Amino acid sequence: MIRAGRQHLVRTLADLAAQRGVGIDRYTRLKPYEAAGFPAPVSSKESRTRLYDGEQVDAYLMGKPVPPLPEVEDDGDLLDRRECAALLGVSPRSWDVYKNDPALTEARVEAGGVDHWPRRAVKAFQAARPGRDAAATRGGRPTRTGDQVPRDQVPALTAELLDADPTISAATVTARLGVHRDTAQQALIRLRADRIAGHIENHPTLTPAEAAAQLGYPAGQVRRATARAGTVLRARRAAPYLADVATALHRAGWTTEQAAPDVQLPGDDRVVAALVLDCDQAPAPALVWDERYGWRTAASRRHPITKGAVPPSEGGGVRYLTGGITPPPGDVVAALTS
Repeated sequence: MIRAGRQHLVRTLADLAAQRGVGIDRYTRLKPYEAAGFPAPVSSKESRTRLYDGEQVDAYLMGKPVPPLPEVEDDGDLLDRRECAALLGVSPRSWDVYKNDPALTEARVEAGGVDHWPRRAVKAFQAARPGRDAAATRGGRPTRTGDQVPRDQVPALTAELLDADPTISAATVTARLGVHRDTAQQALIRLRADRIAGHIENHPTLTPAEAAAQLGYPAGQVRRATARAGTVLRARRAAPYLADVATALHRAGWTTEQAAPDVQLPGDDRVVAALVLDCDQAPAPALVWDERYGWRTAASRRHPITKGAVPPSEGGGVRYLTGGITPPPGDVVAALTS
């Protein structure tokens, strides 16, 4: 962690390389930071970006005793995502959901190119968030009431319960969090599907059912999750292609930003993505990709993806582009202008 009042001293490996007068590639090959006595990083152990305290590094390079960092916790300490998760007692994946809370978004601080949050903000969030114990004492969701937990917090809270018990049922999630049974069921399906897909990516020879079994998910509870896992895998494989098309549309001057496509999994069984063309000279309000038939234009920027499994008919701003399911990005641009 970055101790309170020391953010201005943070240095990255690139900073240390520049200090030595060498390029970052050479610096990381030489690895002088692994020498005995070199100050330890202030970033968490598994962080991809190493951060160091500049005062400690300077003392080491000048052959002076390395000054110790403050040992007493301070509410001004800056914590990275793993440290925030550890403070809350949750997984880093859960923190990735929690950090979207408006209070945490406002408190976020960047140090060395890495997002951090003040300890005080994390503690305040912990005190305010609906906890497992509080949910358990409510005895479930009262009839004719809304969810007792804000919808944006349900995935992370359900992830905690799933981490603790892979066999957990939707009924138990409903009782623990005080949410509607359908809300709990959808959260479990999506979490299990994502984790099954991730496990298959690490072990490509597994089937979704085999991956679910290895993760400890009961066969009777994961039929929809295993089906969705296959869709999630297809969406992840399509992501680089969709990003390339988004880049091509931006270069054509039809989007103000090179935004990532909005990927959706309607019905859990198909991959659909939308790209909003927000420039006045764009040939259509939006572009939609469906893994079944490829690209089409959409008449609405606000709701480009239509409900239902039946593809919309041509006309009224809808036009299907030729070229197959995944035509080269340049061909997509050309088809829009033809």
